Amino acid sequence: MADNAPETPDAEVVELAGRLFDAARAGDAQLLAAYLDAGAPANLSNDRGDTLLMLAAYHGHAAAVQALLARGAEADRANDRGQTPLAGAVFKGYDDVIGALLDGGADPAAGTPSALDTARMFGKDALVDRFVAGR
Repeated sequence: MADNAPETPDAEVVELAGRLFDAARAGDAQLLAAYLDAGAPANLSNDRGDTLLMLAAYHGHAAAVQALLARGAEADRANDRGQTPLAGAVFKGYDDVIGALLDGGADPAAGTPSALDTARMFGKDALVDRFVAGR
């Protein structure tokens, strides 16, 4: 009989994941790049579905966003609430992060609410125009 219980990750893996999430929040692009270059997953996500890219974007770290995108992070990967990194950057008002995400292929229409919807909700008309023009 097969055991279908999920495996419990070992303590070292959990510790490493925590270090990576902290590095994304802090914008430590060098540390993130080194770990991803060594084989850490670019789309590692936490218990809420927030990826390293989402955390770097939401905390305003364009260099970390660029490093993650360059190493295969999915620009439009939504968290468990349907939010994308681009929508988070629009909400927080991080223009350099928005630019990095768009350069990395992020779709302003992805997610719920989308970055386009978020820009409309908060009256960010220049971003609405930029997103619509880019289609």
